[in-house]
Amino acid sequence: MSGALPDWLAHRAATMPGTEALRCDEGSFTYADLNQRVLRLAGALQARGAAAGDRIAVLATNSLDLVEAIHAVPRMGAVLVLLNGRLTASELAFQLSDAGVTLLVCHAPTAELAARAAAEANLQEPVALPLAGLEPTQTFESHDLDDVHSIIYTSGTMGRPKGAMLTFGNFWASACASAFNLGTQPGDRWLACMPLFHVGGLSIVLRCAIYGTTVVLQRGFDERAVTDSLHDEAVTHVSVVPAMLQRLLDADARPCPASLRVVLVGGGPVPPQLLARALSRGFPVIQTYGLTEAASQVATLAPADAARHVGSAGKPLLVTQLRIDSSFPGGPGEILVAGPTVTPGYFANPAATAAALREGWLHTGDIGRLDDDGFLFVLDRRDDLIVCGGENVYPAEVEAAALSASGVLEAAVVGVSEPRWGQLVAAVLVCDATFDRAAFDRDLRTRLAGYKVPRIVVTVGSLPRTASGKIQRRLVRELLTAQLSEHGVAPGEANNSPVRSL
Repeated sequence: MSGALPDWLAHRAATMPGTEALRCDEGSFTYADLNQRVLRLAGALQARGAAAGDRIAVLATNSLDLVEAIHAVPRMGAVLVLLNGRLTASELAFQLSDAGVTLLVCHAPTAELAARAAAEANLQEPVALPLAGLEPTQTFESHDLDDVHSIIYTSGTMGRPKGAMLTFGNFWASACASAFNLGTQPGDRWLACMPLFHVGGLSIVLRCAIYGTTVVLQRGFDERAVTDSLHDEAVTHVSVVPAMLQRLLDADARPCPASLRVVLVGGGPVPPQLLARALSRGFPVIQTYGLTEAASQVATLAPADAARHVGSAGKPLLVTQLRIDSSFPGGPGEILVAGPTVTPGYFANPAATAAALREGWLHTGDIGRLDDDGFLFVLDRRDDLIVCGGENVYPAEVEAAALSASGVLEAAVVGVSEPRWGQLVAAVLVCDATFDRAAFDRDLRTRLAGYKVPRIVVTVGSLPRTASGKIQRRLVRELLTAQLSEHGVAPGEANNSPVRSL
């Protein structure tokens, strides 16, 4: 893509200054209010040595501070590097060094962690928000579409995380495609309870600035606070993952508020019984598949198609091309994506860029299939594929079946090495008092081929998840290995082991 766009926030402040841009714990801010705060922050950062072209990292939780920094860093012509506050100081130090960050910005809740990370990365002491405002020496009122807006590090499930570069054009194309798909109206209010340092949360902030609509920001996900906001603040859109949707429905028995038009659910397929429950309550669940390297959404399933294509993530958005790299038509294979939302590559990592971007296609590492009508079904991460006796088992498929069983609240499925079969299917479950192992096995055998039914089943109080609510399979494997070791059960002996509690 080429060309330029006006700075989104500056344009909205000039054309609709009195419209509410942000509602958060710190108050309500119009586009004019927010723009002035952003300009003063840009000036304060420049006074501390930040300049156009620099990479400026921000380590902050959901707050007015973070929203201001998200807008201020690009406004001064610098590249935004968003950091995950759930990482260790060493993990953060790697990202600071890898991105060549010149300045680290934090706020009170992250100050201690930021100081340790900066010291380990040999950076100057972090700058803590809020800062006394200053007039900026230079601002950028427009941006080239090919300019890098931000660097967001992937989760790094295999090896070191990589910094995906996302351009202004990537976010612009994503916002346009989302608007064409979901529709947008002047009074829209998007509730952001996902972490803004992930692409899903960041996209809400940028998308609303592009549309000229309102971000309703919460510090994190609290089901009571979210349900109250949905009912009391005329929210029209909310983004969650399936576990969050489950908690929302459990927390409040009221029907869907009339203002709510979109419940965008990503991070994995919505279990059929959860989808049915949500739809019966009138919640307009819209399933989606996306990834950091594609600036969030890739494919989205409309509510009208939900019942006929249960488990699908829908069809590609308007500007997105998608195909399955499969050895036979209709079969599962790696999901490939192309289009203007796709990253130009990983920062200072030509090898990773060359491996992921080939002949114009992003190789996502995710496994999926397309049905006869062109709807996408995401089966799993390629790295999480379980091979049992030569048969491929996709954890997401088994998890969906497990979540349909009586008494199962949450489920994570992983492979455990075993000499005879290569791998065994293992399920780590969060259950209520009604769960029965024998009934669970019988139920799953009516839903799955025998080789897909978990041979190892343990119950836990909670599953390890990322800040955005996705299951961390690496930690699930560690949890499972420790449990089996603690009870002296070798994987090969666990075939018929009883359920154990962690």
